[in-house]
Amino acid sequence: MPVVLQLIDAHKRYGHQLLLAGASCALADDQKVGLIGRNGAGKSTVCRVLLGHEELDAGEVVRGRQLRIGYLRQHDPFRPGETVREFLMRDSGQPDWRCGEVAWQFQFPDAMLERPVRELSGGWQTRTKLAALLLHDPNLLVLDEPTNFLDLRTQMLLEAFLREFRGGCLIVSHDREFLKKTCTHTLELARGQLTMFPGNVDAYLANLEERREHDRRVNATTLTKRRQLETFIAKNRAKASTASQAKSKAKQLERLELIHVEGAEATVRFHFPDVEPRQGPAARTKQLSIGYPDRTVAREVHVEIDHGTRVGIVGDNGQGKTTFLRTVCGSLEPLAGEVTWGFGCQVGVYAQHVYTTLPEDKTVLEYLEYQAAPGTVTQQIKDVAGSLLFSGELIEKRIRVLSGGERARLVMAGLLLQRNNVLVLDEPGNHLDVESVEALAEALIGYSGTVIFTSHDRHFMHRVATHVVEVRANRVASYHGSYDEYVYRVQNEIDSGLRAPHGTTTPTPDATTSHSPEDRKARARSDRDAQKKLKAVERKIARLDEEKKATNAKLLSATEVAEAQRLHAEVTKQAAELAKLEEEWLELSAEMESA
Repeated sequence: MPVVLQLIDAHKRYGHQLLLAGASCALADDQKVGLIGRNGAGKSTVCRVLLGHEELDAGEVVRGRQLRIGYLRQHDPFRPGETVREFLMRDSGQPDWRCGEVAWQFQFPDAMLERPVRELSGGWQTRTKLAALLLHDPNLLVLDEPTNFLDLRTQMLLEAFLREFRGGCLIVSHDREFLKKTCTHTLELARGQLTMFPGNVDAYLANLEERREHDRRVNATTLTKRRQLETFIAKNRAKASTASQAKSKAKQLERLELIHVEGAEATVRFHFPDVEPRQGPAARTKQLSIGYPDRTVAREVHVEIDHGTRVGIVGDNGQGKTTFLRTVCGSLEPLAGEVTWGFGCQVGVYAQHVYTTLPEDKTVLEYLEYQAAPGTVTQQIKDVAGSLLFSGELIEKRIRVLSGGERARLVMAGLLLQRNNVLVLDEPGNHLDVESVEALAEALIGYSGTVIFTSHDRHFMHRVATHVVEVRANRVASYHGSYDEYVYRVQNEIDSGLRAPHGTTTPTPDATTSHSPEDRKARARSDRDAQKKLKAVERKIARLDEEKKATNAKLLSATEVAEAQRLHAEVTKQAAELAKLEEEWLELSAEMESA
């Protein structure tokens, strides 16, 4: 178990914020370590320091001579028009067959290896970078939030890759289930110090409070002993007959030391409004078709959601989970059919994009006063703000200076101040740390209303969801099983794909000997037509990708809230269209290969 990378007495400060205060840790080439800590604690800074991308103010980074470090790049390392195969060969210097072998571990269809990487969805681009990373044969991986925006299937493939990986890992993630599946050690960053624990994140969190309680009990015993000794010394130090005993007790008293017990850091607290429990259907869809004017995502959707249930929406990226949620809550008009809400339903919505379009010039308090239900007094607003870590001077901060995580918490605070009996939540755990996600899960479990939500965090889904609705292959339907059963099915599908022989094909008769000239001419015409369709789809993908980039550029420079919302809706629509075109390209490619 040789140590390949060490951080020794590290100090790092940004302005008034102290991130590292004499922190030390050692990483071995066979340990898989999960790095956890509160938002803003400095986890990404630790990764950048270890990679050599940032300098310490003081301290030392010691790299072993055998260290071959690999990291999952967040930026785009692809050249224009470069295919998956070409990128893997260029980036790694490995031969074609080896690149194909590694790509197969991430379930790349052969046809997709010939696709330009930039035309693929974000999940497939992440798989491409992971395959490239493995081809470099590192003995230590540094992965900063590798599961961001990955669907369940891709997360499971990444887990399988990490379990089989023979080197060490340092993984920063807020996804408790992912850390539990991949890491054998937990490294906590808190108050500028790094503490290594030999166990996964569940064992660490359970043990943390046990150790604090043990230390509190030891301190209580020590304080009792101190009082007894002090009383004895006070009574006996002046007496000649007992003075020597008092002196001995005084030495014992000097040796009694209290254990320093770190108090818990400020924690996010969620308390959803108390609502009256209801019976019967909260929402019902009838002959519903969802999607956009030029593309239908799903047809004939018949789903019924009862009051008091917590429904998790599941499915691979690009299948239409967010489209379904937007249609249900009324921000997207149905293409056909209808969504009917029960009498008295008051719907509150938390959407992924909302915190990017907040009023920049308002303060935290002004925004919450606007969002709060009529009759809410200022003290109630301040209490909710404080529970989401906006206390003291922070409540007067302008929204324009808030970080992404702070904005997400602010939107959630606004939701807590409303009196909704139905919550529609799209990825509510994004930007929350491990403890905050757990606090949100607890609050939703205790909520008497109805919850419809989607999340890529399996631990959160497992804890919160009582029912499951699956979006898959142009269908939306209630899943007849629990979320754990759904995960089990997806895992079986992945395992079946990984067990399938790689690179084998079924022999087919030679077309030149088994078909007549007329058959061969028909086959040639069919091939030409298929090629034309394939080229047409490729042109559409390239055109739409350029349009999406242009819209994204406009969105970044937009200053008007209404314009930013319109541009965000346009980007979302373009991304959905690209995902659909990718599926069509793959189907056409598969048909041509089988032909």
